[in-house]
Formats: sequence, C-alpha cells, structure tokens
Amino acid sequence: MLLSKENYDDRVEDADRTNPLPVLHGKGGVGKTSLSCASAITLCDRDKRVLLVSTDPASNLNEMLATPLRDIPTEVPSVPGLHAMNINPEAAADGYRERVLAQMAADASDSERSTVREQLSGACTTEIAAFDAFVGLLAEDMPEFDHIIFDTAPTGHTLRLLSLPKAWTGFLEGNDRGASCLGPHSGLKMQEVRFRAALACLGDQTRTTIVLVARPDGSALREAARTSAELSALGLRNQLLAVNGRFRATKIDDPIAVGIEQAQDSALSTMPVALSTLPRDEFPMLLFDIVGLDALRALFTPGSPVMAASGSVEEARLGLPPLGTLVDEIAEGEKSLVMVMGRGGVGKTTVAAAIAVGLVERGHAVHLTTTDPAAHLSFVVEGAMRGLTVDRIDPVAETKRYIDKVMASPGPRSRRGGQGTASGGSRISVHRGGR
Repeated sequence: MLLSKENYDDRVEDADRTNPLPVLHGKGGVGKTSLSCASAITLCDRDKRVLLVSTDPASNLNEMLATPLRDIPTEVPSVPGLHAMNINPEAAADGYRERVLAQMAADASDSERSTVREQLSGACTTEIAAFDAFVGLLAEDMPEFDHIIFDTAPTGHTLRLLSLPKAWTGFLEGNDRGASCLGPHSGLKMQEVRFRAALACLGDQTRTTIVLVARPDGSALREAARTSAELSALGLRNQLLAVNGRFRATKIDDPIAVGIEQAQDSALSTMPVALSTLPRDEFPMLLFDIVGLDALRALFTPGSPVMAASGSVEEARLGLPPLGTLVDEIAEGEKSLVMVMGRGGVGKTTVAAAIAVGLVERGHAVHLTTTDPAAHLSFVVEGAMRGLTVDRIDPVAETKRYIDKVMASPGPRSRRGGQGTASGGSRISVHRGGR
C-alpha cells in the first residue's frame, strides 16, 4: 500500500485517535528527528498533549525546537501542549549506579561495594542505564500526556538496547557471581519484570507504532528491512515505512535530476519483499533545512510559505580540495591507521569506503572495518577488489567472547588498559568509527 505525504497527516490523525506511542527507528541521517518533531507539533496543534523523547546520544532536539532540554520533560514554550526531553546516557548511568548500590544489602562490606562500583564503570553500564531510563517512561503512568513519541538512536544502537532483556536472560538466570559485568546486570535483574512489561507495551499494536525511516536508496532500504525483521523477532510487528527524501525531476532535459529519480525508483521497486508489504508514506526532498517550527510544520503542509520561499538556492563555493587530495597524502606514507568519525548520517561509511578504494587503486593493501552496530559497509562496498579486505566488529559476538573469557577466569581481576592490535597483512587500515 503506497501512501503519500498528504496521507501521513491523516495517519497522524489516526494515531491521535488510536495509537498513543509512536517509536521512530532508522539509520543515522534519514530524518527520524524531523519526522518526530513534525508529528509532535501536528498533534499539539490539534490540542493534544505530547511528550517527545530522544534516546539518541547525539540528539539535536534542542536545535530543532530552539529549546534547551534536560533529562526530564521540559515545556517547549512556542508549542502549547508539547514537552520534550533527552535521555542523557551519562546522567542515566550515574543514576543507575546509585540505584544498584542502594539496593545492596545493608551489611555489604566496603570492599563489596567498591567491587560493584568498579563493575559499574564499564560501557555496558551506560547502555543498560539508557535502556532503563527508556523503560521507565513506558512503565510510568503519565496521564498528563496523550502521546509519547520516541526519537531513537540509529538502528544498531536501538536494536542492541531493545534486545538486552532477552539476550541476558540466560546469563542472569545461571550466573550470580564471577563476571565483571555482574554489577550492571544485577541492576538489570532487579528490574526484569519492568523491562518485560515495557517490551510487551512496545509489542502492543493497539498502543505502539514502529515507524521505520529510510532514504530511497538501496543501502538504507536494506538496513530498514533487516531492522524490520529483527524488531519482528522481538515481537514489535506494528510497523510503518516512512521513505524520506523522495526526489522528483522537474525538468526532463536535466540528466542528473532524471538519473537521481530513476535510481530512487529502482531502489524502491527492488526493496526486500518483507519491507514492500508494509504500509508506506513518502516525503519529498526539500530545498531547506528542517530546523525551526515553521520548517517543521511545512513538512506536512504542501505549498506552505516556507516551501515557496525556498525556490532559489545559491551555489556554495567553499574552495575545498577534493577527497583524492587527502587520499594522495595518506598514500605517501607507510603503514597507517585512518579513522573516519562524525555524527550519524554525515557519510562516514561512504567516505571510509572511498578512501579505502582510492588507496587500493594507488597500490596499497587496505583493511576496512567498522564498529557501527548497523554495519552497512558491505552494502556500500559491493563485490571483491584485489588488495581490499572488509569486515566488521560484531558487538554481539565480541560481548559473548568477553563473557566466555571472564567466566573461564573467575576471581579478582586487575584493572587493565586496553591494548591495540595491528594487522600485519595490511599496510593501511581504514576504520569507520561509530558516533
């Protein structure tokens, strides 16, 4: 079923009547925050009370709504009825540590408390704490809001959080001692009933809609299909596909414009079958930045003054050297490590892959890897190329390997710094970092 942008406004109205909990997922940069904010504002314009929550560590809700936000519901003065908040992972981790320590037995020794405090200092604590804060909003009775809209972190991070209760059940049931992640997961065990109730809420089709946001290109659509399957496996099946950035050529004699439209048509016509059967809405590529209330309202209002005023675009002349210049500089050296970093959606994967291919073309052996949980490098680098190896650091596999290692070596563990390794078979390693 194909639905236009105009239909999405009707869908927001339907959600107003039947579904109080939209959750927006998708890879970085596809427009989750824009659609989340526009949906929230549309509902508030209809006299509804809405809480908009970002679980993204790199949230830009503050800029979108022009309001300084905290980790508690904060009123957005310019939109009556709208409150928003950011779940701050570090602040959530601090609060989580205090709750776990407070639940220890009163006769616990200083040594035992110190051990748990050290166990709670790892990165796993931050992830579980963020999920705990997310679950808290689902578990709480919040009659002051008609709708809660979750603007989630990029796909891989969100899936990792949503799968935590299920993934750790066996470990928690069989292991009460001896693992360096015992501290944070002891806290998880204490909240197991609440976590399960929250997942049941997310899986309730009468309460929750999962909106999968994607760009109309093969990589984003394949990732959306994978996300859809993994969410379905977790019991979250009430899904909607929102295709953002749909381009329509206005001049048939412009080969670039026509080519972009045809490429998008091809990607949409060949998307995975499971994704093509979902209800679908499309949003056009816009000529203006979706920041500020007028721009956000214009997203659901074709022909608005904001859109009309954006008809002329001035070409930017930055005078920056091409990427090939950077590749030439890297190629002049011996073995090296190149790390490509940035916020979601800015093109880290594309740039990392382009650098890797450029170095191979200049005669270097290159290893290209990623720590991004979404790991869509293979979608960008299709096929084989002599001199180039591609892999990913799988968070699930590495976590299991770490647990097995810890369980095989019980007892006190000294605090050690991490050690880096280099691949002897590669002269240059290009690493696509997470956010």
